[in-house]
Amino acid sequence: MKVLVAMSGGVDSSVAAALALAGGHSVVGATMKLWGGPADRGCCSVSDVDDARRVAQQLGIAHHVFNFSADFERHVVEPYVADHAAGATPNPCIECNRHVKFDSFLRRALRLGFDAVATGHHARVVRDPDGSWSLRRGADAAKDQSYVLHMLGQEQLARVLLPVGEMTKAEVRAEAARLGLRTAAKADSQDVCFISSAAGRAAFLAERMALHPGRVVDRAGRTLGEVEAVELVTVGQRRGLGAAAGRYAVEVDVARRTVTAGTADELMVSSVPVGPPAWVAGAPDPAEDLEVQTSAHGTPVPARWHPAPGSAPGGVAGRVLTASPIRRVAPGQSVVLYRGDRVVGGAVAAPA
Repeated sequence: MKVLVAMSGGVDSSVAAALALAGGHSVVGATMKLWGGPADRGCCSVSDVDDARRVAQQLGIAHHVFNFSADFERHVVEPYVADHAAGATPNPCIECNRHVKFDSFLRRALRLGFDAVATGHHARVVRDPDGSWSLRRGADAAKDQSYVLHMLGQEQLARVLLPVGEMTKAEVRAEAARLGLRTAAKADSQDVCFISSAAGRAAFLAERMALHPGRVVDRAGRTLGEVEAVELVTVGQRRGLGAAAGRYAVEVDVARRTVTAGTADELMVSSVPVGPPAWVAGAPDPAEDLEVQTSAHGTPVPARWHPAPGSAPGGVAGRVLTASPIRRVAPGQSVVLYRGDRVVGGAVAAPA
């Protein structure tokens, strides 16, 4: 099988390429140029491209660089700015997976005659007895990335290989070391790749949108303090709320330039409104007991899916009902449902 491996310059994608090659596939590596601005971390820096190229040389495979910067700007950076302007807290890595890595990149691979793409994500793609595909948690619970891949459907899963999904991170590093790959000891990327560590999120956004000071108020509307930029406040945030020390942001209203602060108890909810969902293999039955995860490495809790009847206002397509209270989910964050270790699907949290 002809496989195009997305090589980010990290150890996981390096070993993914090596495993695809060892599996007898015809392998080519490709690094995506996503961000044209300053970058000193993540998978967008010049050094990462160089690491990917050198690993490809070590493996004896061809390596290409594909420029998807226009797609990245349109589908990731612009929505990232727009979400903050609306008081939401986006997850750009998920949108990059949704629109670039498993859409633009996959379509490019198929046009070039490849049968599948491979990445270094820690998750598993499994062919079930009925012929359908399932997306499952990676073998290493601490590194599981199924949450950020929840949008993958049947057509995509049929064309995706995740070679390191059956391995722990320690095993991946050991394999890279055994092969003598230059990325064997390279640190993992943790941050948003297009925001430099020197400038930070506030400076990045300030160049692209207006930031406004706002009031921090309690549930009765009494002023408790001020924030320098209401657009930078996240639901659930505790620090940086001025005189409202000890409270949490439970609502952000950019239009009114207010942040409502509440107690820990007021932060808890048992219903999360979400936008249109993406299902791996069809919507679940509302009566089915599932689990929900509201962050990349959050603790799953029992939950059920409740679709909205008819045309719901505000873009709400349904709600995730939890068996016990959980912390409020910031609008813009992903809410992912599981059936055991299988991803059922997910959606983006909407304003309450």
